[in-house]
Amino acid sequence: MPLVRISLNRASTASLRQIGDAVHQAMVETIGIPEKDRFQVFDLHESQELIFDETFYDVRRSPGFLVVQITLAKGRTVEVKQNLYTRMAALLEERANVRPADVFVSLLEVGPADFSLGNGKAQFAESLPPHLVALQTQTS
Repeated sequence: MPLVRISLNRASTASLRQIGDAVHQAMVETIGIPEKDRFQVFDLHESQELIFDETFYDVRRSPGFLVVQITLAKGRTVEVKQNLYTRMAALLEERANVRPADVFVSLLEVGPADFSLGNGKAQFAESLPPHLVALQTQTS
């Protein structure tokens, strides 16, 4: 049950729905989340509220810069994460006209008991869904 926060400049011309769709599709394709496992929050900022270095690490960022922060269950390999970053940048460019250089991704990995899907329960602590069971088997 990843929780996705997407922060971008309020003046961005990209469609929030297209951005959200691209991010979600990349996650479904690369990290194995179910199609209906979609929880996204958009944070729109004035230009002075979104501060970033335009050239850090030799990446040329523009005012179209956006941040994708994903809180997800731990256990994916470096290769899987790299595939996620690559696919997300490609889909954002294709579907929302976001330059790959403007896509900053941060993953926050947590344990299954760190999610409540509602009703005051830690559902994943009680019973892991198949896609998380597969993760545990891979890392054991």
